[in-house]
Amino acid sequence: MNNSNRDNYSRYVLVIFLAINLLNYIDRQVLYAVFPLLKADFSLSDTALGLLGSAFMLCYMLSAPLLGWLGDRINRLRLSAAGLVLWSLATVLTGFAPGYRMLLWARSFTGIGEASFSTVAPTLLADYFKKTSRGWVLSLFYLAIPVGSALGYILGGFLGASFGWKAAFLIVGIPGLILAVPLWMIHELPRGGFAAVPKREKAGIGDYLFLLKNRSFILNTLAMAAMTFAMGGLAQWMPTYFYRIHQISLVTANTLFGGITVMAGITGTLTGGFIGSKLEKRKGTGGYLFISGLGLFAGAPVALYALITSSFPVSLGAMFVAAFLIFFNTGPLNTVTVNVTNRGVRSMAFAVNIFFIHALGDAISPTLLGWFSDLWGLRTALMMTPLTLLSAAFFCYLCARFVSADEATAEREGPP
Repeated sequence: MNNSNRDNYSRYVLVIFLAINLLNYIDRQVLYAVFPLLKADFSLSDTALGLLGSAFMLCYMLSAPLLGWLGDRINRLRLSAAGLVLWSLATVLTGFAPGYRMLLWARSFTGIGEASFSTVAPTLLADYFKKTSRGWVLSLFYLAIPVGSALGYILGGFLGASFGWKAAFLIVGIPGLILAVPLWMIHELPRGGFAAVPKREKAGIGDYLFLLKNRSFILNTLAMAAMTFAMGGLAQWMPTYFYRIHQISLVTANTLFGGITVMAGITGTLTGGFIGSKLEKRKGTGGYLFISGLGLFAGAPVALYALITSSFPVSLGAMFVAAFLIFFNTGPLNTVTVNVTNRGVRSMAFAVNIFFIHALGDAISPTLLGWFSDLWGLRTALMMTPLTLLSAAFFCYLCARFVSADEATAEREGPP
């Protein structure tokens, strides 16, 4: 394959992966847009509502290590296509749920299906693009987080209000079954990419244990976990916060929050990826961590102000600024995960990363914040999120001390 055809095929793969990742976050977030409808239909407490989000994340993170281990051994595209079919069917089945127990089961299987894609997709993209392009490519790929999340809120709010919450799940689940076909047909490259040198590709237990000694990997994962706790809590509860505290209608609350999420997410993700890549080239290793830490540190007080102000327009504007700054980290921190791990364990590295960022992040934040809301009120409960953003910034700057040495180790394709 010549360079022109290779580049065109790589872009095609990126487009398919981006489309699937959009569905990933649409199917994930549509639940939170219909929280008030589910609460009324099944007479649920806030704790029970939060548990629906936590059940998804619990299965998502617990299945990730096994799926990451498989991803280092079998065809990653086949694995991710099977997961896409599973989570799409589970989303459709959510619309047929007759009660709360079925909702829990359906959301659990959605988490398992999405984990199979999330663990291997970044490693596949790393193979299709050169190291110097990874930060920008992964920033584009992770645009699905704000765009898909916003579409989930908007579609969920509109479809839920117009046709009921069951129809919302049925409609958003079908496209994934269609996209599974082109995903299955993509040609998987050797691990390491077009220019890969044939080497040992199946990692042993020692390679996986070495991840626990990789300081940059651990600190980067802790930063992402703290950020995920905050973002998971805000993403799941802010539409309901606007609905309760500022007395905004459900459709309006979801539409406005979806709008600021997509605008802040696109601009923040692209800005962070662009500046991070420039800093990485100019300063060497550490540029990605610097821009991520800066965004998280600056976003904390702005998020706090969004929660304490009594003005809805000011709260909405402050939340936009906070989200813009927080989204700086999306491409850069995932690129750090790729760069500090060798190619033989990258699927497992992302699986371990997924496990811990959700185990310490949004697997517990929905239920924890829902519990605090039942005790003290939603506004007080959400005050936890700015504090976790500050801790995420701290871990970014600490990680920058070790990233250069750990990237050099990863380039040697294994433990020293």
